[in-house]
Amino acid sequence: MRTVTSEVQSQLLAVIVVVIVAGCFELSFGSPLYKYRCVRDKCLRQQKDSLKDHEQYLDSLNECRLVCGEFRALWPIPAVVVNLGQETREFVPSDIKFDFHTSPDDADVQNYLNQTTRVFLKNLYKECGRNCNRTTNTRIYFSVKVETTETSLTWTTDESYDLFVEDHEGLLEISIVAPTVFGARHGLETVSQLTALRTYPDGNCLLILTSVNLKDYPHYPHRGLLLDTARNFIPIRAIQRQLDGMASTKLNVLHWHITDSQSFPLEMPSLPLMTKYGAYSEKQIYTQQDVRSVFEYAKLRGIRVLLEFDAPAHAGNGWQWAPAAGFGSLAVCVNQQPWRKLCIEPPCGQLNPANPHLYPTLQKLYADFSGLIPPQEILHMGGDEVFFGCWNATREVVDYLEGQGKSRGEDDFLDLWGEFQANVLRLWDQQRQGLEQLQPTILWSSHLTDPAVIEKYLPKERYVVQTWVESDKDLPLQLVRKGYRLIVSTKNAWYFDHGFWGVTNYYNWRKVYNNKLLKSTKVLGGEACIWTEFIDENSLDSRTWPRLAAVGERLWANPLQDASKAEGRFYRHRERLITRGLRPEAVAPKWCEQNEGECQ
Repeated sequence: MRTVTSEVQSQLLAVIVVVIVAGCFELSFGSPLYKYRCVRDKCLRQQKDSLKDHEQYLDSLNECRLVCGEFRALWPIPAVVVNLGQETREFVPSDIKFDFHTSPDDADVQNYLNQTTRVFLKNLYKECGRNCNRTTNTRIYFSVKVETTETSLTWTTDESYDLFVEDHEGLLEISIVAPTVFGARHGLETVSQLTALRTYPDGNCLLILTSVNLKDYPHYPHRGLLLDTARNFIPIRAIQRQLDGMASTKLNVLHWHITDSQSFPLEMPSLPLMTKYGAYSEKQIYTQQDVRSVFEYAKLRGIRVLLEFDAPAHAGNGWQWAPAAGFGSLAVCVNQQPWRKLCIEPPCGQLNPANPHLYPTLQKLYADFSGLIPPQEILHMGGDEVFFGCWNATREVVDYLEGQGKSRGEDDFLDLWGEFQANVLRLWDQQRQGLEQLQPTILWSSHLTDPAVIEKYLPKERYVVQTWVESDKDLPLQLVRKGYRLIVSTKNAWYFDHGFWGVTNYYNWRKVYNNKLLKSTKVLGGEACIWTEFIDENSLDSRTWPRLAAVGERLWANPLQDASKAEGRFYRHRERLITRGLRPEAVAPKWCEQNEGECQ
């Protein structure tokens, strides 16, 4: 018995020691050892006992960033800041009331505002975290005025808004005035970034600035992300996460590269064999409803979706059904080896413009695409990396050229390509009949968009060119001088798959941020690109974010400052992305985040 008692006493003593030690730690960390001060627009971490009595300090870094610096915690920076005050109030999202000022009979605008404010409140609750129930003395009244009935997002949509916040002794009045619902949505996003979490033992709440006056609008109308879901299938839930991140950054275009030579995962009601032969599995298919749901999800977040049907190259798997159906080879070189002689990357595949069954088949596909795409939206037609070696190795194509009195020279294949492009544009126009005017389409830069030949094949009023060349190339300037509109995807800054294969380089967020576009009214904006040969849903977030946020500020504000001036706000926005459910990669040690400017 004495032995057992001794063991029990030892155990009790160990427990007592643990409790005492834990209590000491609780005492020493119950009141933060470090505080934050705003010094020369930067939040600096300092030990509490080193602060002088007259010095103002804040308990958390995010509280400091809420009141520190010219643009505080806003990302992207607004166009015109009249006032961002210093005072804050505690509140909880349940104490917010909304009043919408729209045309009484405009159900579409009312419905959009109802749904987008729910997204806004959801984001606030995510920021506030669990136990967001602390009682405060603040009530918030939102007045949202939308001046038009426009609910279609295009390159000409006015996305501006005016934002005012005034404090009336505990009643916080927030006013957003915008020409369209999309400007109002951007205003709500800005308000969500004027907040910071504050925690107490009995619950959490949010802080919000009490005096704000700003006017905001984007520098470029096209601010996008290209997402390739053909090389590796990306589930809808992962696409939605990217849209959530894009909304936080006021990006407004998801360019959905949905088919390629590797796979054809898009359900086509007119040609169901496309996915039977082209999808990776029965579970890795985008149904028509899936795509429509992405369009709806994106629109509520101020984002338009551009579907890309790449042709005539990048078309392989999915087309193998045609010979057995009596249509011959609609695509040639499909999965053939050695691939280096037939395409840019394996597997090969390229449409066959010599086959008379090709255009009737494409007409059915375009009809299905048209059924998915809203009336005012456009189709991206791809058109890059056509490999003349494939056509040159296809007897059917060579005979077709010879029948037209042509040979096998580069000009002959360019003419064939130009003929194809003219035919498919006509097919697409037939599907969009009834619109007030025919919409332009987008093509990647290629041999067909070479300044020396582009005017022969592509009328400038119908085509927008998406350039993907390095920053030191003058192709964008040459095309602008010829009168073409551009979307810019700078290859050596905004290709986010680079640095993980071949001799490519990784571009950190500072390189991404400092990438400036050609100054011209013909430049509609730009896109960062996520090509997924080496990316799937498990690595998508970290390859994309937070670098895409740097693209967002460049395209929204086109700031004169470089990345060094944006460091603190960028760190804060990365945390915001995490709060909203994304998993962005780390960009610096935590010490560097807490000591802004010390690690540049």
